[in-house]
Amino acid sequence: MRRFLNPAVLALTAAMLPASPSRAQDFHAKVTVQRTAAGDKAAGNANVVVWLTPVGSSPPRPPLVRPRLVQKNKRFEPHLLVVPVGTLVEFPNQDPFFHNVFSLYKGKRFDLGLYEAGSSRSVRFDRPGVSFIFCNIHPEMSAAVVALETPYYGISNNAGEVHIREVPPGRYRLEVWYERSSPGALGRLARQINVPGEGSVTALDVPEVVAASVPHKNKYGADYDKSSGYKPD
Repeated sequence: MRRFLNPAVLALTAAMLPASPSRAQDFHAKVTVQRTAAGDKAAGNANVVVWLTPVGSSPPRPPLVRPRLVQKNKRFEPHLLVVPVGTLVEFPNQDPFFHNVFSLYKGKRFDLGLYEAGSSRSVRFDRPGVSFIFCNIHPEMSAAVVALETPYYGISNNAGEVHIREVPPGRYRLEVWYERSSPGALGRLARQINVPGEGSVTALDVPEVVAASVPHKNKYGADYDKSSGYKPD
């Protein structure tokens, strides 16, 4: 179970470039993540997901790709993956030992079972939501897959910059996801915006909480067995 401790602030500043009302434009956001608790280290500004969902109309269906969440060096690469709903994600095992990838969270529940080095399995993320991904053998491995029903999304870089390409004019619901924030705090960041914004800037500062770094359970809901016969090295 995920616990949330320590106050923090996630500040979101979204700016739209001037554009013709009849043409799509690029949406730019500036995200700042700050911890305020004494003794906390800087949280950094990368890996914040920002997306826009059209209000009153259905978003266009994006072309489906086949991304990969690679298991290598007892890590998932990349740690964060954002995909359109319906995407088939491959999970290749590039380590010289077994893995067992699973997710028991609300986004997509699955268990790929035990599979060996050099093999690959796949999962179709057919419902919107966030799936936290783990390995049932190696507790240090974790990742997140965010499945969205809109093609208009971006992930912040280390500088906190988010770019969403070719957003048509109209009204949108802006939403944000950050792994180290609580769902309630992220919900308070949601708002409706107009695109194009005629060069306007919208700013939003909301108190956040930072997830405590606590051990997760294995797929059976139990602690990891350190005496397991599986030897990764």
